[in-house]
Amino acid sequence: MEAEAYRGYCLESVAAAYDVVLISGAEPTWERPFLTDYEVADPADPHALAAAGRALAERHRLAGVVTWTEWYLVPVARLARQLGLPTPAPEVMQGCRNKATARALFARHGVPSAASQGVRTAAEAANAADRIGYPVVLKPAAHAASVGVIRVDGPAELADAYAFAAQAAGHGVESTQVLVEEYLDGPEVSVECVTYRGETTAVAVTRKTVGMEPYFEELAHSVDAGDPLLARVAPVAAAAIRALGIRDGVSHVEMRLVDGRPRLIEVNARIAGDMIGHLVHLATGIDLPRAATDIACSRAPDLTPTRHQAAAIRLIYPATSGTLTARRLDESFAANTPWLERIRFQRCPGDQLVLPPAGDMFTSRIGFLIVTAPTAELAQERAEEAYRQLTVEVAPAAPESAA
Repeated sequence: MEAEAYRGYCLESVAAAYDVVLISGAEPTWERPFLTDYEVADPADPHALAAAGRALAERHRLAGVVTWTEWYLVPVARLARQLGLPTPAPEVMQGCRNKATARALFARHGVPSAASQGVRTAAEAANAADRIGYPVVLKPAAHAASVGVIRVDGPAELADAYAFAAQAAGHGVESTQVLVEEYLDGPEVSVECVTYRGETTAVAVTRKTVGMEPYFEELAHSVDAGDPLLARVAPVAAAAIRALGIRDGVSHVEMRLVDGRPRLIEVNARIAGDMIGHLVHLATGIDLPRAATDIACSRAPDLTPTRHQAAAIRLIYPATSGTLTARRLDESFAANTPWLERIRFQRCPGDQLVLPPAGDMFTSRIGFLIVTAPTAELAQERAEEAYRQLTVEVAPAAPESAA
């Protein structure tokens, strides 16, 4: 259900222009109307993935392969290479997936980033934090969606924070390290970029709202086709992409503005999550899933803007962990609000919701709503107005009884 809610628009866009064959870890359900053929295989299993790719290549003339899933960037690059299809080098994708490698490349190429040190123990983390200076951020070197990322304001918090980050880091494939990094204090944005044959075009900037301190859960995003910030952040995003060796593909480049100057957080070598690609399409008319697929098939993407407006998403979280008992949007409001583009719930009454630190976005998010407007400021106001029309009821989890 989450895949359909957040990536359905990608598959729909690609299927409008191409015959799609899919490799999926489970039998397709909602995807079937968009598919010509499919194979069931675990994309994280290189042998199963290769066998599924060969089976589809025997039945169809494949032009390219693409993924919008962070954890599959390296396996899919290897698969494309095995099938003789266009692809970024797997080594380049490994650099994108390993934040320690990325930091080193940013430093080597003079891209403004954050001081960072990889560690394997809490003692090493404490030493690194003392050297960098508090506050610091601890994060897994190879994860995604802000899972395991935490700010640490002083030495007393360090041990627990390291355990929190290390637990998530243990699931990494490209690296199981924890990084201790300089805290970049400033507004967070992302730059949505398209690179074709070494030339990068920054098509939009996304303004982000991050909350639930000391964690970094993303609560809202907005995209404005006329955002003047794009001109300032685009050169830094392009420099980061060059530093990583990316010559083709769609990238989601995250950064913070420290004293007004861009500093890199990371480069995700795929379409952004949280429906940001859809916001870009609503605001500018540029179709990022189509662009990613065109590039994967060695075709020049069409990046011509056809709209000039704004769009925003508000992500829905509970106030407390517990059992979801109700979630609905006022029906009259929804029926009489043309700027409410969509609302999707991914959790149902009876589901358990677990906020950080015990949980993350995958265990706590209830859904999202999207609005449009002439400007980002108005879109953000409309998103909050729609959010106030929501009813979300949660029965708090009972406290554990004393032994």
